[in-house]
Amino acid sequence: MPRCDHCGSHVSDRFARVFADEHGDLNACPKCSANAGIAEVSRERTQTGD
Repeated sequence: MPRCDHCGSHVSDRFARVFADEHGDLNACPKCSANAGIAEVSRERTQTGD
């Protein structure tokens, strides 16, 4: 099962397919970011390298 690269929480395969970046990195999940802004948080973390 895939894990969030930021907090280590398990996520579903479907969630990983939708929100992982082009390298397969999953920089945010529902546990470590707000559901409403998860795509934006993921994009921001990828750009800043946090």
